[in-house]
Amino acid sequence: MYYKQKIGKIGEDIATQFLKERGYEIVEKNFMAKQGEIDIIAKDKKELVFVEVKTRTNKQYGNPIEGVNLLKQKHLIDTVKYYLYKKHLENNLVRLDVIEVYFYSSVYRIHHIKQII
Repeated sequence: MYYKQKIGKIGEDIATQFLKERGYEIVEKNFMAKQGEIDIIAKDKKELVFVEVKTRTNKQYGNPIEGVNLLKQKHLIDTVKYYLYKKHLENNLVRLDVIEVYFYSSVYRIHHIKQII
């Protein structure tokens, strides 16, 4: 596994634990489709929440949220639509969130951005 993939996996694990501690039920992780990938799918009360996790070890390439540009948003939306169709969940309330994980050595900071679109 490459360094970026390892950091991404660590960020996803941190984000998963963060959500669980706040009462979210984790439904699925790393849902893959030809349209793209959803890092975490969770339930928050009656909402189905699709979470994109962005992890950075420094700000050399900007804040993590900057990685969720318009093209990435389109891929996320298309993947969410496919997931809802495939699982017969089209009538559910849905939300698309981003969790930024700033990871420095063994210290991390989390910023949860709800309803990005």
